[in-house]
Amino acid sequence: MPAYDVIVVGLGGMGSATVHHLAARGHRVLGLERFGPGHDRGASHGGTRIIRQSYFEGPEYVPLLLRAYELWDRLATDSATDLITLTGGVMVGRPESRTVAGALASARQHGLEHELLDAAELRRRFPTTAPQPDEVALYEAKAGFVRPERTVRAQLGLAARHGADLRFGEPMESWAPDTGGGVRVRTAAGMYTAGQLVITPGPWAPELLAGLGVPVRIERQVQHWFRPRGGVTPFLADRHPVHIWEPAEGSQMYGFPAVDGPDGGVKIAFFRRGTLTTPDGLDTTVHPDEIAEMAAAAGRILPDLPGEWLRGEPCLYSTTPDEHFVIGRHPGHEAVTVACGFSGHGFKFVPVVGEIVADLATTGGTAHATGLFDPRRFLSGMIATNGGN
Repeated sequence: MPAYDVIVVGLGGMGSATVHHLAARGHRVLGLERFGPGHDRGASHGGTRIIRQSYFEGPEYVPLLLRAYELWDRLATDSATDLITLTGGVMVGRPESRTVAGALASARQHGLEHELLDAAELRRRFPTTAPQPDEVALYEAKAGFVRPERTVRAQLGLAARHGADLRFGEPMESWAPDTGGGVRVRTAAGMYTAGQLVITPGPWAPELLAGLGVPVRIERQVQHWFRPRGGVTPFLADRHPVHIWEPAEGSQMYGFPAVDGPDGGVKIAFFRRGTLTTPDGLDTTVHPDEIAEMAAAAGRILPDLPGEWLRGEPCLYSTTPDEHFVIGRHPGHEAVTVACGFSGHGFKFVPVVGEIVADLATTGGTAHATGLFDPRRFLSGMIATNGGN
């Protein structure tokens, strides 16, 4: 009999959610993580992530978001941790922009509460903003932010409370089908067996899922924090919303209220404007030209920024060519479930992805609609069926 029902490799946002759901259902779970709990070497750090329902990336995501909101509230209650804050949010751009038109299409298709604001109304309601005359905003009261590091630690704490065996500083070295069924996983500490294997590799997807046939691009993205001119008061969470802004002349930007006190500043970053990297080769220095570019762009939409640059923090994006997630059984291995390619818009889905992956690993299916995320959509030719890495 295998030592575990399921082994989960990678305990960031999605992996920690998966071990939580599996352990809470009574399964024997082993979780393996190469770093410590809630580390800053992947994509689940930086203090805040936007959560929203009027989803410009596609209306197919909205049912998952509605379930995710339920699970966020449950996770916060069960862990007694402050994880989610609803501040309201604006998606800003020209009416035909993907940010506005896509969000509006999702809101209308699913009957989500929202308002359309012209430039004058956006400035009146949120004086921190400076839209162009031809820009509009979709306002969603149920948008806000979640806390990634707290979330990972909360999920790991609940998983451990339910009996999960969590091992940190112990990366997987290889995996292979077990001759008696299930899988074998090797680490520097030894060999483990389980009926099922879940791989949630984050930016290590190209390395750990080399035989999957999914082209995952790993990019370095930089998050910036500025102290506004005049201080953070106008940017507090009851006055300044989360926002995604698509200027006609430049890249999308996203930002947050001031949430970490008078010295915490205001966080803002470009959306999907990174450079290719590897997780082990990440440049952790934030360079002067990056600061200057972000400061100039921020000042065009938020006049009290940039003010004083406080700090920057690179993180890693793992993105598929179509920018949709990968969630499903490995096409070449029925005992392996994979979940990757979430970066740019994945963290808000953490608790529901954990639910989905736990379903797939234990029953082979899920009640959630996940066809959009099928790993097989990228396959051409023969599926690789060799063991592991």
